[in-house]
Amino acid sequence: MSHHAADVAIRVEGLRVVRGGRRGAVVLANLDLLVPAAQVVGLLGPSGSGKTTLMRAIVGVQTVESGTVEVLGLPAGHPDLRRRVGYVTQAPSVYGDLTITENLRYFAAIAHVGADDVDRVLAEVDLTRIAGRRVDRLSGGERSRVSLAVALLASPDLLVLDEPTVGLDPVLRRDLWDLFERLTAGGTSLLVSSHVMDEATRCDRLLLLRDGELIADSTLAELLEQTGAPDVEHAFLQLVDHAAGRPEEDR
Repeated sequence: MSHHAADVAIRVEGLRVVRGGRRGAVVLANLDLLVPAAQVVGLLGPSGSGKTTLMRAIVGVQTVESGTVEVLGLPAGHPDLRRRVGYVTQAPSVYGDLTITENLRYFAAIAHVGADDVDRVLAEVDLTRIAGRRVDRLSGGERSRVSLAVALLASPDLLVLDEPTVGLDPVLRRDLWDLFERLTAGGTSLLVSSHVMDEATRCDRLLLLRDGELIADSTLAELLEQTGAPDVEHAFLQLVDHAAGRPEEDR
């Protein structure tokens, strides 16, 4: 399958990130990957596997030792990408002493978008009903949805979401994944990290990361077929064991 620039949201080649200078710990070791456009790509792996570092490199805020990261056909961190890439970190990036609407109006002014965009994103993340509440009175799940709403204001082409469903109840998690699917149907590309393996079933494609190395880059169906495992958790463990050279169990 040929990869035209338009089909690829993110292209990473030979990415190496080291923590604490040249002799420090290798966080990402010579990573190569492609994230296709207009899909939900899940970045799965245990805590400490390098997911956040990879996302920071893609957004252009991570110091990299070597390799290239191209986003929407431009080098990561390029000024033209500011409005085209939405990044939601695990820490909420909104103001606690303002209401949801006040936060969104403030960020809308920075992004040069209008009041209709504020109404649109409130509806998209299902916060219209409580838009007048102060952010410091919200639950963690509500607060993370405000951060997501901010990222959606400029209608980005790519959304990079670091564990957006952490701490959400199952209903909210499902609603958020429904929103992700609607966004990709509209042409938005999403890279979503998670350590909750069952969220893999909602992704079009999966990147499995362990100790800074990519151990799988495929669809869930391909992954299960390749490993013969019943679900992504078992497939992940099997790939880990395989990488460690442990004998596979008799199938």
